[in-house]
Formats: sequence, structure tokens, C-alpha cells
Amino acid sequence: MKDALDLLDPPPAAAPSGAGLRVLVSSYRSNPHVGGQGVYVRELTRALKDEGCEVTVISGPPYPVLDEGVALIELPSLDLFETDNAMLALRWRHLMDGADRHEWLAHNTGAFGEMTAFSIRLERFIREHGDRFDVIHDNQTLAMGMARIDQRLKPVVTTLHHPIHIDRDFAVAGAKNLTYRILARRWHSFVTVQAKAGRRLSRFLAVSAAARDAYAARCRINPARVSVAHNGIDHAAFRPDPSVQREPGLIAAMASADVPIKGLDVLIGALALIAPERPDLRLEVVGSLRDGPTKRALEATGLSDRVTFRSGLTREEIADLYRRAGVFVSASRFEGFGFPAAEAMACGAPVIVSDGGALPEVAGDAGIVTPVGDAKALAHAIADVMDDETLRARMSAAGAARAASAFRWSLHAQAAIRLYREALGEAAVAEEMLA
Repeated sequence: MKDALDLLDPPPAAAPSGAGLRVLVSSYRSNPHVGGQGVYVRELTRALKDEGCEVTVISGPPYPVLDEGVALIELPSLDLFETDNAMLALRWRHLMDGADRHEWLAHNTGAFGEMTAFSIRLERFIREHGDRFDVIHDNQTLAMGMARIDQRLKPVVTTLHHPIHIDRDFAVAGAKNLTYRILARRWHSFVTVQAKAGRRLSRFLAVSAAARDAYAARCRINPARVSVAHNGIDHAAFRPDPSVQREPGLIAAMASADVPIKGLDVLIGALALIAPERPDLRLEVVGSLRDGPTKRALEATGLSDRVTFRSGLTREEIADLYRRAGVFVSASRFEGFGFPAAEAMACGAPVIVSDGGALPEVAGDAGIVTPVGDAKALAHAIADVMDDETLRARMSAAGAARAASAFRWSLHAQAAIRLYREALGEAAVAEEMLA
């Protein structure tokens, strides 16, 4: 098994580590305003370009926003989520195309078929234009088409964030009746294909040891084929600002969705235990409050007037919240990495996390780690940080220092480039043996 430190400490070189490499970064959907997929594509390609690679992105819609000098190849899909009536979107020409048929049938029978459809389109593209690239870096598509490309056409390195098996299990467990459990299983049926494809792909770059281990456990991917390099963060946006006054009673958190995996229920339970003794305690959540479990929990605990949800924030506005917060909390039950915790640390916020997935890796010795689902332990940790100015200052300094050194996109890109060169070296040996 490769060691992350080995990957992140390449030997000195006169030229950038990626000089001469033509890299095609593939992603089935990539808009940075939709979610983490687009952010990863944008930051990875920027770092690869800085390392001297010639970088091209191929993506289905929604398409990414990329730096100048990074080319984009658009690979159109049916994009059925943007169609008023997906059932009526099928045309005769789509019946003649395997990718279109799969996407339409999956979507209209309650499944998510974009990854498989994208991989079919990408395989077709590589057969026609693969000589323009040396290696493909795929952003967790994990479809059988990707395995065929890797085995027959072009080396593929696949980024692993976290196995969607975990999301499926939480969705099924949280379903309110049998019908919803069946629908949740149907929607997540692609995870079986992802596991099958993962066992056939050759090389992976996991964003944490927890992501690697979860894929090994859930998908039976050989961990010896998985290298680990943490994500970077945007240090221009997320940085300390000593001129901003911290508010000891302000807790910051982020929740992209009102689902059990995000652990908002645990955080609310913890606040209910300590709020009566702390009239200045407030929680600001980056996210939206809708009718659902979180709203009901706030009403049941009487905390509605203590909690604010804010959506549509810019990175600068999120960074401002982290700089003002007395503490940042992530009670998530699993994270493949945990961008919010890393970004909060970079802004100097004291950080408390659960031991869900990679969060302890992110926090390191700079944060406080509590058991997943343990509201009482989380309440004690929050109270300790809120009541101890010296502890807050120590955690703030340690977190900012850790984020500045450990979470850099240049390190992630260098790890990827070493995998590219390893893959190309093995491909060259295989060609010699066949010659």
C-alpha cells in the first residue's frame, strides 16, 4: 500500500513534475456551483496546469467553469433533470444510441443512470480521439465503460471521494415506509455497478485514508491499488484575518442537505443540552431549512430562534462566518474528506468534528474529535471550547497552521502526476512485451 507521504514528497526536478503530460480529466457533471464535483475538477485542473501538464476536461452537463488555458470538451447528455417532462424527452434518434437509451430508461424508472451513460459516450470518444491524450483522470464515475477504457484504450486514474453505498444505507434506513425504501434502493442501484467497475480499474487516488478504507470495505477494491492524498483548499479565500472579532457564542456549521448522514440532528441535540445555560449561544448553518427532520427537531427543542440558515453564500461570505465563529462543528456521520472543516481551520476557527470517516484526518491534533452520534459528548466539547479562551486561541492557531501546510492542491496534483507516470510506465512495458 502506498504511503501518502511518499506521494507528496516528489524528488526535486528542473522542470515542473507534469511537464510533457497530456491529461484528460473526465467528469460526468462538473458545474462548481452544483456541488463538490465541479469544485474538485476546477481545482485539480488548475493545479495540474501549474505543474506543467497540458490539461483538457471532458464533461457532461452542467459544464465546469475552468481557468484560462484548460480546454473543455462538452459531451452532451439528455440532461433529463432540466427537462419539463423527462418521459416525453425520448426521440427516435435516441433509440439508436446506447447511452441515450440507458439514460432515459434509468431516469424514468427511478434510477440514476448518468454515470453509465457518460462512460459509454466517453468510451466512444476515446476510440476516435484517444491519441490526443496520454492518460485519463476520472472524477469517480466508476462505470463499466471506464473499466473498458482502462483495460483496452488508455490508462485511467480514478479519484475516490466516498462510496455512495453509505448514502444509500442512510437513505434506506431513514425512509418513512416500504415504498420509500424501495424507491431509495432503486435510485441508488448504480452503486452495484460502481463496485463492479472499481474492482476492474487499475489505479485510484483517494482523498483520504478513510475514503480508501471505505471503498475497500464496501466495494472490495484492493487498497494496494489506492494512493492517498488529501484535497487542497482555496487559501486565497479561506485564511485568517486578525482584524475580525470572534464571537465566542457563535457556532458555525454546514449542511448541504437535510439528511441523517450530515449529523444536524446530533448537533441540535447537543445544543439543546447546553443552550439553557448560555443565552448568547447561536448557530449559523450554511444551507437551507426546509420542512423536514431538522425543522421538526428545532421546533421540538425550542431552538428555532437560536438557529439561522443561510444559503447562496459566496466563498468570501462563508469565510467571514468562519472568521467570526467561536467554534465550527461537523457532526457528520461520514465524510470522505470534509472541505468545510478544513476551510474553517484555514480561517482560524476552532474545530470540533465527529469521528465519521475522514474528519479526524482533517482535524488532526488541532481539533477535538467526538464519537459519531454522541450528542452528550459533543455538548461537552462545545461547552469546553466556548468557556475557555485559552483553548480557543490554541486551537485557532494550530488549525490555521495545519490547514496551510496539509491541504494544498499542488500536493494533490503532484500525487496524481506520480500515478500518471506510473501508469504510463506500466503501459510502455506491456507494449514492449507484446511487440
